[in-house]
Amino acid sequence: MALGASHRLQDGVIAVETMTRFALAVLALASGVYTYLGVRSLLDGSATAVFFAAIIYSASVSVAIYAFWSYMARFYPHVTGAAARGAMLGVMALGCAMIIAMSSWLNAAALAGSAALEQHLAETVEDYTADLDQAHQNALAAQSLLPDIQRTSERFARLAEDERESGALTGTTGSGSVVQLLSQMSAQLSELESGITASRERVNTLFDQGRAHLETMRGLVSAPGAIAPRSDEFSAEVVALSGVITSLEQTSIAPSVKRAAEDLSLGFIAPVADGRAADLANRQDQVMETIRASVAAQSQVLSQAADDILAREPVADRRFVPLSSAEAVLRYAADFIPAWAGAISIDLLPAVLVFILAVVSGAIRRQEERLPFAQRITAAELLEALEVQRALGRNGVDVEKALQDAEDDETRERESNITSLEMAAKTPRKGPPA
Repeated sequence: MALGASHRLQDGVIAVETMTRFALAVLALASGVYTYLGVRSLLDGSATAVFFAAIIYSASVSVAIYAFWSYMARFYPHVTGAAARGAMLGVMALGCAMIIAMSSWLNAAALAGSAALEQHLAETVEDYTADLDQAHQNALAAQSLLPDIQRTSERFARLAEDERESGALTGTTGSGSVVQLLSQMSAQLSELESGITASRERVNTLFDQGRAHLETMRGLVSAPGAIAPRSDEFSAEVVALSGVITSLEQTSIAPSVKRAAEDLSLGFIAPVADGRAADLANRQDQVMETIRASVAAQSQVLSQAADDILAREPVADRRFVPLSSAEAVLRYAADFIPAWAGAISIDLLPAVLVFILAVVSGAIRRQEERLPFAQRITAAELLEALEVQRALGRNGVDVEKALQDAEDDETRERESNITSLEMAAKTPRKGPPA
């Protein structure tokens, strides 16, 4: 029964030998084709040079894969020693690593290279979108100061009008030194307000330009067609968008606000009191000193607000790096696991066939070891043994007598060994010298 099972396994191994070679050849050819597609994206030069270089490389890969797995399928199943089998497994692991290095990643580039490049462009769009928003927010940060500046300017203008009409500050109507000073402060703040308003229009214009570039970049990411020309157009849009972001960073009005706030305090020049009466001149000096304190306080508030705006983190310099399809597949490997699995499986699937043959060969050896010699010997071996026996008979050698003599010699040698052991055991030990 066991002999029949062993023979069936041997017949199965012989039957699938052709199929195994065919499978190895097809897998090696498929790997070579995808390697050719992947290596073309890495080579530069004329079309003819690229074609022949890619063909030679892919053919070398196909031959190497077929030869490696043919050797493993031929020798590994018949290696029985633990050390030898461990060495063969080490060689197999080294070969698999070399196959992945020279072929599998190029296969993955051929399978998912375009998708990986599109993902690279999409992530670049997201990065530049965040940069544009940050630059826009930094540029518009000074706009938050506009209500305070307007309110202070209107307050100074209103005080000047009240002083002119009713003498609300000095008790004397008319346009004197106090009115002139209040009007001067109101005018300076109005100029600062106009500068901030004008900068908002410039910022909005640049922001619209940046959004237009982003829309074009998004369209290039999702557009149909080859990825290479789209990547070139994308690079041009990135350069233009980088210029817009730099302009937004330089358009911020915050430095101008800080300088204007410092000018309000440091450049404060109060006019000489023009009242003819000593009492009126004294009241004007008191009011102008109050105005100086108010201007100093307002200057400090604006300067601190401008410092907070200037302390914002600027937009980091970003450089767009175009990638080849193979580089993109490596960088975004975690997002293309199915493509990598397929590319590696094409190259390493023969390992499964090798292990199947190893398991079957091991089963055949275990079944044959449990059989008597008479059941393990093949017909060819039996005919060869009979031929040897006839040749010995023709030469006058009695085979049966030779076998009997050999058995007798083996028996005598065994008995002699046993007797020697018994004699050694019965020999008395000598005592120590007197």
